Amino acid sequence: MHNDNGSVFNTNKWVFFLFLCIATLFLLILKKTFIENETAAFEVLESRGEMGVFHMLNALQYFSVPLIYLIKLTVISFVLWIGSFMFGYKITYGNVWQVAVVSESVFLIPELLKILWFVFIETDPNLFEIRSFYPLSLINLVDAYELDKRWFYPLKALNVFEIIYWFVLVAGIHHMAGKRKSVARAIVFSSYVLFFLLWLGFYLIVYK
Repeated sequence: MHNDNGSVFNTNKWVFFLFLCIATLFLLILKKTFIENETAAFEVLESRGEMGVFHMLNALQYFSVPLIYLIKLTVISFVLWIGSFMFGYKITYGNVWQVAVVSESVFLIPELLKILWFVFIETDPNLFEIRSFYPLSLINLVDAYELDKRWFYPLKALNVFEIIYWFVLVAGIHHMAGKRKSVARAIVFSSYVLFFLLWLGFYLIVYK
């Protein structure tokens, strides 16, 4: 294992996981309070006294954050761990999970940018515009109103932050194994990135 005590990848993984969950919850509450709950659709529901079900769904979404992260990080870590094993990198599953949880923080940035966008720039969005927007993604290059719904998720998933995430994973694998970065890139691109692209293809095939 590569020892660099100043690296963020040496942070205790459960401490970082707690930070990730708290930060995600904070951004989620901000988005719902200052953006989604201010749309005309929510105002109509509130006037009809029909907001109870939405408050319940919001509460479920808040409580599901740690579980969703646990599932996502476990799957990604397993894919990367298998990739490391295939390339002869001796990294424990725990170390790979630590890389995954630290790298996941990259996706806090677009969530913050989305909030800032709708608070300061596009100040009167509807729910469709909020849910179809993702900063620096391919979906911004097309008219979302004319787009087949099956393409929403793939085009939002293909974004600048996803690519940044790939290279943060590379840095983490390189740090944990302490070997050539070129091999770390090969591990990430032949395991996680390949899995990610296959998943998008599978999603497009099965979407009804």
